[in-house]
Amino acid sequence: GTGADNDLYINQAIVFIEDAIQYRSINHRVDSKSLWLYRWYYSRTCQWILSLTITLILALAFIEKPSSLTLTSDVRYRLPAWNPPCGLTESIELLCFLVFVVDVSVKSYLIGWEEFWKNKWLMAYILTLVVSLTDWMVSLSFFCTEVVRVRRILRPFFLLQNSSMMKKTLKSINSTLPEMASVVLLLAVHLSLFTMFAMLLFARTKDGQQDKEWVKYFRNLPDSLTSLLVLLTTANNPDVMIPAYSKNRAYSIFFILFTVLGNLFLMNLLTAIIYNQFRGYLLKSVQSSLFRRRLGIRAAFEVLSSLRETPANAQQSYVSVGALLQVLQKAEMDSRCKQAIMRSLKMCSYDQLSATQFQKLFEELDKDAIKQHPPSPEYQSHFMQKMQFAFGHPYFGYLGNVVALANIISICVVLVLDADKQPSERDDFFLGAINCFFILYYLLEMLLKILAMGLKRYLSYPSNRFDGLLTVILLVLEISTFAVYGFPHPGWRPEFMGLLSLWDMVRLVNMLIVFRFLRIIPNMKFMALVVTTLLDLVKNLRAFAGILVVVFYAFAITGIMLFQGAAVPLGNARITAHCSVAPTNSWSIGQTTLMILLFFQAHFIYCLLHLLFLLTVNLICRWAKIYFVAWWLISSVIWVNLFVALLLENFIHKWDRRCHPESLSDIEYQRTVELMFRDVLEEPTEEELMEKLHQHPHLQLCR
Repeated sequence: GTGADNDLYINQAIVFIEDAIQYRSINHRVDSKSLWLYRWYYSRTCQWILSLTITLILALAFIEKPSSLTLTSDVRYRLPAWNPPCGLTESIELLCFLVFVVDVSVKSYLIGWEEFWKNKWLMAYILTLVVSLTDWMVSLSFFCTEVVRVRRILRPFFLLQNSSMMKKTLKSINSTLPEMASVVLLLAVHLSLFTMFAMLLFARTKDGQQDKEWVKYFRNLPDSLTSLLVLLTTANNPDVMIPAYSKNRAYSIFFILFTVLGNLFLMNLLTAIIYNQFRGYLLKSVQSSLFRRRLGIRAAFEVLSSLRETPANAQQSYVSVGALLQVLQKAEMDSRCKQAIMRSLKMCSYDQLSATQFQKLFEELDKDAIKQHPPSPEYQSHFMQKMQFAFGHPYFGYLGNVVALANIISICVVLVLDADKQPSERDDFFLGAINCFFILYYLLEMLLKILAMGLKRYLSYPSNRFDGLLTVILLVLEISTFAVYGFPHPGWRPEFMGLLSLWDMVRLVNMLIVFRFLRIIPNMKFMALVVTTLLDLVKNLRAFAGILVVVFYAFAITGIMLFQGAAVPLGNARITAHCSVAPTNSWSIGQTTLMILLFFQAHFIYCLLHLLFLLTVNLICRWAKIYFVAWWLISSVIWVNLFVALLLENFIHKWDRRCHPESLSDIEYQRTVELMFRDVLEEPTEEELMEKLHQHPHLQLCR
């Protein structure tokens, strides 16, 4: 009866608040059993198991045939790689598939069958599982000897469907494709026209000595198109124009016009279009997340207002403070937010909360993480107070930056003077002595800062932790050097002892000193702006990195299947290719082509690494050009421009806010994307929230 209903309302409110915290949709079943299953599914343990399963099935590519478990990656020199026996990786795959079957079953049940048929991602999830399991059974029937395994290409989908941000990103990319297609078409027209011009300009003549341009780059239509496509990436610039330029300087006009129109105009126009489409991408995404959060909080209010202990009111609904406290005690949320909301509730002078008051309490979720720095110690001695003022002043930090710069300059001078000297002629006395002096200063600086600020306050700043850690490491290395090789003195060149030679120890110390110089970044406003922009991209745009992993993985697996056996090593020097390589091209390009084919059939790791290299390489295996052009279009043309657009949006927003700096003397704000756009977000109206709630497929509101 009433008690059971109240328990149900409490559990519904708990789940809705947790949905709001995680920006999840509230359109799921809300009966007692479904709520228990829902909370179990989104528990840390279940989500950790799901993430581990996705990682595991993606990592199988590193041990499957061709295996990456070899010391060297070059198939000409390495020993036969260990390949797992048939059934080992297949057993792991089956376990992963079973987890995914449970995952899709629970998701489908929780949203309801009516919503399931509207969810294209879940239907694609099931289709992917069906195809993968079918391919798995085919693989076993062939005793794992088949070359093509479709399920390997489909594996990145499991990562893709598990991230709502990655889905939103794909949706935004899809909406941008028509505009990008128009520029790509214009780029193709530009490439085709100049290809025709090139074939006419550099046609074959009677004089074979003057036909170097035709022989190397413009022998036929495919070669001409490839040469200009690679020139569009500037990978073969200026090699492609050297033979023609050597014959007649006027030929340079053709290449200059092609580069200016293609690179400076069309490629930058593509960047502008992508930026224009994505200029509001983050804002729209955050606005949608804000609506989900407000909707979840309002849904919690509505179900709590249905409790029997809440007095009925025809005009307005209320929620008792006691009911909300009961919900907060059971809800999974950040302890800082929970304590702040409870403090606000205890300070309330009323027992009932209106919808506005209820929503205002949970605005604590929108506030960014605030780190309060501990106070500095209070000294009674007048001398110690002066010491604290002097060594806690920003000018003392500036002095440390000047000393660090002097250390860098001294290292540069020594390196320049010793650049041409043989190791036996090098005297490490001067470099060892100055390093000893500067490291002692760094130690003294760290101790004086700790004296002025106190250890807890000193460690509360990331820049101090970075500085202090490197100082301690430098001190340990210096003491180890002295213990093994003695103190610096003229002609200090002792024999090799221990794990590292003296020169190796000195070089390691110098590298850490150079790295320590990054401490100046927080003191340089504009440099700090650039660095924080990059850090924000790393922290908040993980969805784009995830899609990049998906693209790399899919192309790497496809490359392994396409080019397996394309190049066969016959020894340390001879390599044969099973695809047509233009024999008249330059030696370096031909060797590069063959080596990359070798790496593609070598193993998964090098496929990933060489996809980065293939952004600009001139591959001439003709039938494989479609693969490499597709990779170039997706990675260089689309994805790099997409990243540039997002980088610009983030940087411009920070640049516009630089005139309104916040006081960061004792409080450190750790910004997120949500708070970054907080001042331009629009709060949803009550009508919008109630309309959405009344459309809930499983929740029946009393009003």
